[in-house]
Amino acid sequence: MPDIQIAHTIRSHGAQVVRAHMHDWLILLLLVVVEVILNLIEPFHRFVGEEMLTDLKYPMKGNTVPFWAVPVIAILVPLVVILVYYFIRWDVYDFHQAILGLLFSVLITGVITDAIKDAVGRPRPDFFWRCFPNGKGVFNNVTTNVVCTGKKSDIMEGHKSFPSGHTSWSFAGLGFLSWYLSGKIRAFDRRGHVSKLCIILLPLLVAALVGVSRVDDYWHHWQDVFAGGFLGLTVASFCYLQFFPPPYDIDGWAPHSYFQMLAESQHGNQTLSSRINHLVTPPTERENVYIQSHQGMAMSDINTWDTSPILNEMERGQICRL
Repeated sequence: MPDIQIAHTIRSHGAQVVRAHMHDWLILLLLVVVEVILNLIEPFHRFVGEEMLTDLKYPMKGNTVPFWAVPVIAILVPLVVILVYYFIRWDVYDFHQAILGLLFSVLITGVITDAIKDAVGRPRPDFFWRCFPNGKGVFNNVTTNVVCTGKKSDIMEGHKSFPSGHTSWSFAGLGFLSWYLSGKIRAFDRRGHVSKLCIILLPLLVAALVGVSRVDDYWHHWQDVFAGGFLGLTVASFCYLQFFPPPYDIDGWAPHSYFQMLAESQHGNQTLSSRINHLVTPPTERENVYIQSHQGMAMSDINTWDTSPILNEMERGQICRL
C-alpha cells in the first residue's frame, strides 16, 4: 500500500485508539505489579561450597551503568525517537502502537528476567565478598555450604546473577528501537543503502556495550549477559511484529492498526455510497413501473383493436353513420 499522508492526531483520534486497546493497558499495569513483586521476594539460595568460591572472588565494584540509567536507555531514548516521528507524521496510530509495543517489550522481558533470577539463584562473580565482607569464610560443618556474614541486601543481590537484567532490558528497549527505525527508514527496500544498516545497528551496539560493562564490573558472568541479550532481543522482536509488519514488507512503515483503519474507512465510504444509491433508486424504479404500466395499457389497447373484429365493425358502423 502506498505511503498515504493523512493526519490522525492525539486530539482527534487519541481517545478512540486508547479505548480500543484498553485491555492491553490493563495488562501492562499487571506486569508492573508482577515486576515489583519479583524484585521484593527472596531469590533461591543456591548451594555454594568452599571449593566453588574460587570463581566467585572477584572484587566488588560499582556499576558503570547505574540502575537508574537502565530505564533511561531502554525506555526514554526510544520514546524520544517515537515522539519525534509523531511530530513529523502526526499519526496517533503509529505513536500509540509504538509506545505500547515498547512498554510490552521491556516489561515482559523484565518479568521473565526477574522470574528466572529468583528461580535460578546463581551467585554473582563477586559473591565471596558479598557473603564475607571481612574476607573470612564460614561454612557449615556438615554440608560445607557457605554461612554468610554480610549484609542481607548484598547477599540477596548476590544470588541474582542469571540472566543479566541490565542487558535484557537494554536489548528489549533498544532492540525494539532498531526494529522501529528499520521500518521507518525502509532499511530493507533492496536498494543497497548500507548507511541504513548502520543506523539500525547503532542501538544494538549500545545495548551490547551495556552488557559488556556488566562483565567488566564483575556483576555478571558472560553467560548471564549472553542469555540476557538473547532474551531481550527475542521479546522485542515478537512485540514489534505484534503491532507492525516486518520492515521488509511494502507496508512496513506503519502499524497494522493504521491499515485496518484505512480499510474500515474505505468500507464505510462504500457502504454510504451504496445506501445513497439505494435511496435514489426507488423513485427511478417507480417511474419505470409507471412507464411500463402505461406502455402495457397502450399495448393492450392495440391488442384489443387487433383481436376484436366485432368491436371493430361496430366502431366502423358508428363512423359511417357519422
